[in-house]
Amino acid sequence: MGVGPWAGPWPEDPRLDPQLLAEGDRRNVVDRYRYWRVEAVVEDLDLRRHPFHVAVENWTHDFNIGSVVRTANAFNAASVQVVGRRRWNRRGAMVTDRYLHVDHRDDVTALLAWAAEVPLADGGRGIAVLGVDNLPGAVPLETYRLPRECVLVFGQEGPGLSEQVRAACTAVLSIAQFGSTRSLNAGAAAAIAMHAWIRTHAVPD
Repeated sequence: MGVGPWAGPWPEDPRLDPQLLAEGDRRNVVDRYRYWRVEAVVEDLDLRRHPFHVAVENWTHDFNIGSVVRTANAFNAASVQVVGRRRWNRRGAMVTDRYLHVDHRDDVTALLAWAAEVPLADGGRGIAVLGVDNLPGAVPLETYRLPRECVLVFGQEGPGLSEQVRAACTAVLSIAQFGSTRSLNAGAAAAIAMHAWIRTHAVPD
């Protein structure tokens, strides 16, 4: 995977990393970012971030957080908010967290305060807080019109979203299931919800 050392005249593009040019680039990045410095990749992605955020809340086991981060990177989410414990297992992210804004919030109160202050495109502040959980009374994700500016909040499998988050949500959304399992893997549910936002608001290049 990746490319070998640079062949040909040495480029002068300041976005490129001399070490990667000399040794090759084996990172998990798309071809347009081959040989780019990490900071340059982040700066370029920042110009095109989508205005949805992802939050993971009430997760006592964090093996799925890395998967959520990797998917959020793939869809170029504005950020991932990790609520609760600061430390989490980054192995599942496969280094994609370096190219994404991953922030920590001490608790749900801090998450909600942050969401209320996120700048909007029209100059206002405050994004919609949308929970994703298969709870009684939840609105089907398949029929809900996701707003452009929002934060999708995911709880851990089993405990799900906390009562505090549920009470604060603009809506709680459920993902349709047709088999015997009680719930989807949390990382898979997050991917489905993020892709629903992409299908609604993003146009492929």
